[in-house]
Order: sequence, then structure tokens, then C-alpha cells
Amino acid sequence: MAIAVRAKSGHNNTMNKFSTLPEERPAIQIPLLLFFLCFQLLLSLPVQAAVSDPLIFSDEMLEDELIYPDWFKDHFGHLGDALNEARKAGKQGIIVYYGQKRCAYCRQFLLLDLGQPDIEKYIRDNFDVFPVDIWGIEDITDTDGTVYSERELAEHYKTTFTPSLVFYDLNGKTIFGLRGFYPPYKFKAALEYIVEGFYKKEKFRDYLLRADSALVFSEGELTERDFFASPPFNLDKARLLRRETVLFFEQGNCHACNLLHSGPLNKTETVVEIEQMHAIQLDMTSDQPITFFDGKKTTAKQLAEKLGVFHVPTLIFFDPDGKEIIRIDSIVQFYRLQGVLDYVNRQGYTVEPDYQMWRLKQRKTE
Repeated sequence: MAIAVRAKSGHNNTMNKFSTLPEERPAIQIPLLLFFLCFQLLLSLPVQAAVSDPLIFSDEMLEDELIYPDWFKDHFGHLGDALNEARKAGKQGIIVYYGQKRCAYCRQFLLLDLGQPDIEKYIRDNFDVFPVDIWGIEDITDTDGTVYSERELAEHYKTTFTPSLVFYDLNGKTIFGLRGFYPPYKFKAALEYIVEGFYKKEKFRDYLLRADSALVFSEGELTERDFFASPPFNLDKARLLRRETVLFFEQGNCHACNLLHSGPLNKTETVVEIEQMHAIQLDMTSDQPITFFDGKKTTAKQLAEKLGVFHVPTLIFFDPDGKEIIRIDSIVQFYRLQGVLDYVNRQGYTVEPDYQMWRLKQRKTE
């Protein structure tokens, strides 16, 4: 894999990779025993806990531009031709990677997901990968013959967050998409879902539920916060508030949920934004009653299925009339979450349906 960051200075950046003592003197038996027990405890910790947690990172804009792995290919402006080459090579299809040059989430994806040797091999055995800059201006022809600029193509496939991946089968049909950064185990599951053909007969959410029983039922309490509304949850009546609503789909014993609460949701700026909304926390595995905007009674579990929630935590934002505005269903840190909250609370969605374009316009006026 190529170096993931192009340093301004020109120097190469280096990235971190990831016996019993004899009892001679009674006076040191206890200290040695304590040392041994502590050492054993350290060894028993997960690698990420002992070194660093890959889900904890700053999502500020990078100073240095990212570069692609050397096995990414050039589409030369025509995805149909790229697909033909993949077909000749015996691949199952192609993946179009949508990214930004200074995107911290893209860096995590390139280093942590594609940096796994088994994942890299699995992708290269089954797909050709073609990168697209979501702010690019070059023309690119989609598999159906429609010509877009790179930016227009990114908008067409609703790549709200980067990195985003769009999967094509050998017939040129888009069959699956991912928006945002996911831990390697979940990204590998998505690849297997496509390669093994499960996408033809079930939703990705159902595939994950079969593979991970923890998503079906999980013990443990959710993290309570003052800004969450108390039951009963009647979204049809909440429409009278004429405020935006955000549904937090979580579950017990969820590491990513805990990090969301201890990280972004632990900042005053975030709390102030959420308090302007009607915020409801739901355990996606529970039978907690809830009345949806259309007046139909359901449960948290059934609603999660209806809305296609496959990742926890997932945040889904609705306008005062109950129409979905945007959702965050991948790993999120402070700046991305703050941007979405700002977009919703300032009702940016009413003047610019494309979140990324709205953010760009805000940066130009700041």
C-alpha cells in the first residue's frame, strides 16, 4: 500500500503499526507478584485499548493531502471502460471510492481498513477500485452513458460523507453503497455481503443481524442524557412543536455509542445544538413503544428495521413535518457532528439539499 499522506515538507511520514522470575528473597515476593499480575492484566487487554483506539481520532481537516494506494486504478473518465477491464480480469465488479484530499475519515479508512492485508487482498481479488474527488471538475461517464463532472457524480450517488463507496456489478448496475468510515470488521462484512451474493436476497442490515447476535439482543444500559426526551414517544404529537427531531438509535454494550457520548456529545457546543431539537434515544433491539410521525404505533426495533438502521449509533434527523433530512450512520467525531447539527438547526436543508455544498458555502462566508 502506498504512503497514505503526502507531506508538505517532502520528507516521508512514518506511521506507527500497529518468563517467571525466581523467588530469591522473601522481601520482594509481593512486589514481584503484583508486577506479574499487572503484566498479565495488560496482556489481557484488547490491542486497541493497550495501544490506541482506532475509533478515536481528530476529524479536523488534514494539513497534508492524502494519496491513494498504488493499486487504485485510473478510470480515464469512463466507468464503462473501467468495468470492461474488470470483467476481462475476472473481477466481480468495480468500486468507486469518493473522497476528499484532506478528509480525516478518509485517512482512517485508507490506513485502518485498506491497511489490513486480508482486506486489501480480498478487494483486489474481487474488484477494481477507482477514486473520484467529490470536488473534482473532470468529466466522467457513468456506466449508463450519462456524463457528469466528478462533483455531479458524487451528488448523484448522494455521497453525503466521505469516504463513500459505490459498488457496481458486471452489468454496470449499482448494487450497494457505504457512506463514511466503519471499523475493519464491519467493512469486511460489507465486502463479503457483496462478494458472496447475499445482496441479491437480503438487506445488509439482515445479513449483519444473522452474523452478529449482539445486534439482535444486547444487555447493558444506554447512556442517559438530560437532552433526551422521556417516554411516551409520540412523534405525531411532537410535530406540533415545529422543531426538528433527531432519533438516536443505540444499544447496550456498544463501544462506538460510548465513544459518541464520552467524545462529541460531551462537549458543550454539541449539547447546546441538540437541546434546540426534539431528541429521542432508542435501543434498536428493544420493544420500546413509539408512535411515528404518520401516527402508526410501532416499537424501537421495528422502526429501526423500517428505517434500515444497520449501524449503532445511528442519528436520523427529521424536519418539523417528519421528513428525513439527513442521517449519520457511520463513525462520527466532533466536527462532522457539529456541521450536521448546524445544518439542521439553521435549516440549511431548506435552501441547499446537498449537505457538502452547504458546508462549502458556509466556509466561504465565514
